[in-house]
Amino acid sequence: MAEQHLRLHPDHLPATTHSYLMRAAQSLSEAVAARDIAERYACAHVAALRAAAALLAARARPAPARRRAQKNAWVLLTEVAPELGEWASFFAAGAAKRAAAESGSTRAVTEREADDLVRDADRFLAVIEHALGLTPHLPLGKQLAGRAAG
Repeated sequence: MAEQHLRLHPDHLPATTHSYLMRAAQSLSEAVAARDIAERYACAHVAALRAAAALLAARARPAPARRRAQKNAWVLLTEVAPELGEWASFFAAGAAKRAAAESGSTRAVTEREADDLVRDADRFLAVIEHALGLTPHLPLGKQLAGRAAG
Protein backbone atom coordinates (compact mmCIF):
# COMPACT_ATOMS: atom_id res chain seq x y z
CA MET A 1 0.00 0.00 0.00
CA ALA A 2 2.82 2.45 0.83
CA GLU A 3 4.34 1.78 -2.57
CA GLN A 4 1.25 3.19 -4.34
CA HIS A 5 2.00 6.81 -3.50
CA LEU A 6 5.53 6.48 -4.87
CA ARG A 7 4.33 5.74 -8.40
CA LEU A 8 4.31 8.46 -10.98
CA HIS A 9 1.69 8.66 -13.68
CA PRO A 10 3.21 7.13 -16.84
CA ASP A 11 2.35 10.27 -18.83
CA HIS A 12 4.51 12.32 -16.46
CA LEU A 13 7.67 10.23 -16.65
CA PRO A 14 10.76 12.02 -17.96
CA ALA A 15 11.98 11.15 -21.44
CA THR A 16 15.20 9.85 -19.90
CA THR A 17 13.20 7.27 -17.96
CA HIS A 18 11.68 5.92 -21.16
CA SER A 19 15.08 5.96 -22.85
CA TYR A 20 16.68 3.95 -20.04
CA LEU A 21 13.82 1.45 -20.13
CA MET A 22 14.26 0.93 -23.88
CA ARG A 23 18.01 0.55 -23.45
CA ALA A 24 17.46 -1.95 -20.61
CA ALA A 25 15.18 -4.02 -22.85
CA GLN A 26 17.77 -3.85 -25.63
CA SER A 27 20.53 -5.04 -23.28
CA LEU A 28 18.30 -7.90 -22.15
CA SER A 29 17.72 -8.93 -25.76
CA GLU A 30 21.48 -8.82 -26.35
CA ALA A 31 21.99 -10.99 -23.27
CA VAL A 32 19.50 -13.57 -24.51
CA ALA A 33 21.14 -13.66 -27.95
CA ALA A 34 24.73 -13.76 -26.67
CA ARG A 35 26.51 -17.07 -27.17
CA ASP A 36 29.50 -15.93 -25.13
CA ILE A 37 28.85 -16.56 -21.42
CA ALA A 38 30.76 -13.51 -20.17
CA GLU A 39 28.96 -11.27 -22.67
CA ARG A 40 25.59 -12.71 -21.62
CA TYR A 41 26.34 -11.95 -17.96
CA ALA A 42 27.63 -8.44 -18.70
CA CYS A 43 24.64 -7.54 -20.90
CA ALA A 44 22.21 -8.80 -18.26
CA HIS A 45 23.93 -6.78 -15.55
CA VAL A 46 23.92 -3.67 -17.73
CA ALA A 47 20.20 -4.22 -18.38
CA ALA A 48 19.56 -4.18 -14.63
CA LEU A 49 21.70 -1.08 -14.23
CA ARG A 50 19.75 0.70 -16.96
CA ALA A 51 16.45 -0.32 -15.37
CA ALA A 52 17.67 1.15 -12.07
CA ALA A 53 18.70 4.31 -13.92
CA ALA A 54 15.16 4.59 -15.32
CA LEU A 55 13.68 4.64 -11.83
CA LEU A 56 16.33 7.06 -10.61
CA ALA A 57 15.59 9.39 -13.52
CA ALA A 58 11.93 9.40 -12.50
CA ARG A 59 12.28 9.68 -8.72
CA ALA A 60 15.68 11.03 -7.70
CA ARG A 61 16.10 14.65 -6.78
CA PRO A 62 19.53 16.30 -6.93
CA ALA A 63 21.23 16.83 -3.59
CA PRO A 64 22.30 20.35 -2.63
CA ALA A 65 25.66 21.27 -4.15
CA ARG A 66 27.49 21.17 -0.84
CA ARG A 67 26.51 17.53 -0.22
CA ARG A 68 27.36 15.87 -3.54
CA ALA A 69 29.20 12.75 -2.53
CA GLN A 70 29.66 10.25 -5.35
CA LYS A 71 27.35 7.25 -5.01
CA ASN A 72 26.83 4.36 -7.35
CA ALA A 73 23.43 3.58 -8.85
CA TRP A 74 22.75 0.73 -6.43
CA VAL A 75 23.32 2.94 -3.38
CA LEU A 76 21.14 5.65 -4.89
CA LEU A 77 18.43 3.12 -5.71
CA THR A 78 18.31 1.99 -2.09
CA GLU A 79 17.98 5.61 -0.95
CA VAL A 80 15.33 6.55 -3.51
CA ALA A 81 13.38 3.28 -3.42
CA PRO A 82 14.11 1.43 -0.15
CA GLU A 83 11.62 -1.27 -1.15
CA LEU A 84 14.13 -2.28 -3.85
CA GLY A 85 17.06 -2.57 -1.44
CA GLU A 86 17.39 -6.34 -1.82
CA TRP A 87 17.52 -6.03 -5.58
CA ALA A 88 20.12 -3.26 -5.30
CA SER A 89 22.28 -5.37 -2.98
CA PHE A 90 21.98 -8.37 -5.29
CA PHE A 91 23.07 -6.49 -8.41
CA ALA A 92 25.77 -4.53 -6.56
CA ALA A 93 27.27 -7.87 -5.49
CA GLY A 94 27.58 -8.86 -9.16
CA ALA A 95 29.38 -5.71 -10.29
CA ALA A 96 32.87 -7.18 -9.86
CA LYS A 97 31.92 -10.24 -11.90
CA ARG A 98 30.54 -7.99 -14.61
CA ALA A 99 33.78 -6.00 -14.68
CA ALA A 100 35.79 -9.22 -14.95
CA ALA A 101 33.51 -10.50 -17.71
CA GLU A 102 33.81 -7.22 -19.63
CA SER A 103 37.60 -7.35 -19.34
CA GLY A 104 37.63 -10.68 -21.17
CA SER A 105 37.93 -13.14 -18.31
CA THR A 106 36.61 -16.50 -19.44
CA ARG A 107 36.41 -17.75 -15.88
CA ALA A 108 34.54 -14.80 -14.39
CA VAL A 109 31.14 -16.49 -14.49
CA THR A 110 29.61 -19.85 -15.25
CA GLU A 111 26.93 -20.46 -17.84
CA ARG A 112 24.43 -21.07 -15.04
CA GLU A 113 25.30 -17.74 -13.38
CA ALA A 114 24.89 -15.92 -16.69
CA ASP A 115 21.53 -17.54 -17.43
CA ASP A 116 20.30 -16.90 -13.89
CA LEU A 117 21.32 -13.25 -14.12
CA VAL A 118 19.45 -12.85 -17.39
CA ARG A 119 16.29 -14.16 -15.70
CA ASP A 120 16.88 -11.96 -12.63
CA ALA A 121 17.46 -8.85 -14.76
CA ASP A 122 14.29 -9.66 -16.68
CA ARG A 123 12.29 -9.86 -13.43
CA PHE A 124 13.94 -6.69 -12.13
CA LEU A 125 12.99 -4.76 -15.26
CA ALA A 126 9.36 -5.84 -14.74
CA VAL A 127 9.53 -4.70 -11.09
CA ILE A 128 10.86 -1.30 -12.19
CA GLU A 129 8.19 -0.96 -14.87
CA HIS A 130 5.51 -1.77 -12.30
CA ALA A 131 6.99 0.72 -9.81
CA LEU A 132 6.80 3.39 -12.51
CA GLY A 133 3.13 2.64 -13.13
CA LEU A 134 3.80 0.99 -16.48
CA THR A 135 2.56 -2.34 -17.74
CA PRO A 136 5.48 -4.76 -17.29
CA HIS A 137 6.94 -6.32 -20.44
CA LEU A 138 6.36 -9.96 -21.23
CA PRO A 139 8.95 -12.13 -19.48
CA LEU A 140 11.77 -13.55 -21.56
CA GLY A 141 11.33 -17.02 -20.06
CA LYS A 142 10.27 -18.71 -23.30
CA GLN A 143 13.18 -17.20 -25.23
CA LEU A 144 15.59 -18.41 -22.56
CA ALA A 145 14.09 -21.90 -22.52
CA GLY A 146 14.27 -22.07 -26.31
CA ARG A 147 17.95 -21.12 -26.32
CA ALA A 148 18.75 -23.70 -23.66
CA ALA A 149 17.06 -26.40 -25.71
CA GLY A 150 18.74 -25.32 -28.96
